[in-house]
Amino acid sequence: MGVSRLDVFYRRLLLTKLFIGGWGKPEDLKRIFEFRKVVGDREKCKSLVPKDYPVYISKTEDLSDCQILEGFFLSPLEHFLPGILPPEAVKARFQFILPKRWQKNRPVCIHLAGTGDHFFWRRRTLMARPMIREAGMASLLLENPYYGYRKPKDQLRSCLKNVSDLLVMGSALILESTVLLHWLEGQGYWPLGMTGISMGGYMASLAATNWPKPIPLIPCLSWSTASTVFTTGVLSRAINWTALERQYAFNSVYEEEILSLLQYCGADSFKKELLKNASLGRLLDLFGDHRVSSSHNVEAGGRGRGHGLLIDKSTEAFETGDKIHKFTNSVDSSGTTRDSLPRSRPADNTPPRKGMDPAGCCRTSLHRESVGFMKGVMDECTHMANFSVPVDTSLIIVVQAKEDAYVPRTGVLSLRDIWPECEVRYLSGGHISAYLFKQNVFRQAIYDTFNRFCLKYPNQGSLKTLPP
Repeated sequence: MGVSRLDVFYRRLLLTKLFIGGWGKPEDLKRIFEFRKVVGDREKCKSLVPKDYPVYISKTEDLSDCQILEGFFLSPLEHFLPGILPPEAVKARFQFILPKRWQKNRPVCIHLAGTGDHFFWRRRTLMARPMIREAGMASLLLENPYYGYRKPKDQLRSCLKNVSDLLVMGSALILESTVLLHWLEGQGYWPLGMTGISMGGYMASLAATNWPKPIPLIPCLSWSTASTVFTTGVLSRAINWTALERQYAFNSVYEEEILSLLQYCGADSFKKELLKNASLGRLLDLFGDHRVSSSHNVEAGGRGRGHGLLIDKSTEAFETGDKIHKFTNSVDSSGTTRDSLPRSRPADNTPPRKGMDPAGCCRTSLHRESVGFMKGVMDECTHMANFSVPVDTSLIIVVQAKEDAYVPRTGVLSLRDIWPECEVRYLSGGHISAYLFKQNVFRQAIYDTFNRFCLKYPNQGSLKTLPP
């Protein structure tokens, strides 16, 4: 299946870069990965968020077709990982859109925000109010950390500064969704479900894995992991890879300590790809003896001493295990050591020959390692196989676009492999066209899933038949 030209064209119109600050603080990544082991196991999370966690309503507004409540609460993540959220994001904010008259029961669907969905207007207009008209169903819109009122002052629009910011966002939303589900349940609303579009679909899926009861789940335009979004999808072109490669090259903690914390080892694991870089022997064959000098010996973990590779007189690389590792400090003519990434062209400015530029080859190797590390980080915190399976996967309807260039499905496990009983509905077209023109399909999937829930678990009543 091809990819949508509209997706590719739309991405080219956006010039802003993601992750301009890099990977984030190593200590933050370590804390997130350790916490993932907790929230990834539903049994360990039963007592993390108490059922009476305090939630406050700050404003009520009556409209012609609905009532809107605005509320807030302290993000539970602040209790477990103090200081990891920016100060602006500690207070979680939400809007609760209720019908003036219920059709039957009091169903509520929690909507998590997709990329760029600041504040509440978009979800309220495109999903929540139509759902009231069509089905008498209420919607609760939770604002993501780093968005809207919760956006840090130094963040440019929707462009998260660090990779760790996205992981913090996900950890916070898992716990915050649990707060809201407990609160809604305590207020007598039923049945309760989760949905989201694009990034919101991933976040809703993660939150549903943590809920200890059957729950309708409708992830739209998302898949089994977000790793492909940032490594092979069109959004990967918006990433500041230069900053990420530099940090990965010069700060050994990312490889020596953080890499060992990435535990996902499924069939689509990054670990099977990360070690495919060229070996020293292949470099010798590629560059020829006149390109290689053994006069600069460096430590090579697991290989002893004696392997050195001098590149363009100023850039060194060395082999660790089966891959070309790190770029060391370069030394200028005066003997002063300075940090620099390898030049993409030789020092004498002669045009590089195809396949014969060592610096370019090592830059390619470093980029490949950085992409592999990104895949590992994203799989660790977003791969559904790394989390508990929802209590009842037959209550999951996934809506996906056939030609989605933002969320590639090639090379990763299908959601059907992870959640065998879930239903997957495919739309023609790509990510952008589905978002712009298929909101009604997303809503219908929500109605169908809620109806399915009420047929299977009728002990507390059943929804009035929703639109066919």
